[in-house]
Amino acid sequence: MSVQDKIEQFLKSPIFGVVGASSKRYKYGNKVLRCYLQNGREAIPVNPKEKEIEGIASVNSVAELPPDVQSISVITPPQVTERIVEEAAQRGIMNIWMQPGAESDAAVGSAEKKGLNVIADGSCLLVVMGYREKSD
Repeated sequence: MSVQDKIEQFLKSPIFGVVGASSKRYKYGNKVLRCYLQNGREAIPVNPKEKEIEGIASVNSVAELPPDVQSISVITPPQVTERIVEEAAQRGIMNIWMQPGAESDAAVGSAEKKGLNVIADGSCLLVVMGYREKSD
């Protein structure tokens, strides 16, 4: 499957999880969440230290995401991403987009071995979806 095919499959999810979402607007975990919102997509932040981000209730873990979430964006350190792959597979999530800097060979290998659609080639959701920094 080409990277474009993987991205198209990823974007078919009715709702997206943003693992590593941040309330700090300068962090990529916040920008990715806002990117979904700017594009009219529903997204749920995953961050155990935050109750709500950008006015959206946050969940503590991938396991707490609702069933409609079929795709997650991961903006975490690589060693955390490796754990997230395991949680996502157990939860039945089929699509994982590891944002640049979140990926590791172990995380990618594990996701592929589990048959997940993984995007970890340096493609950035912010570029693909056309994120624009604004004071929204």
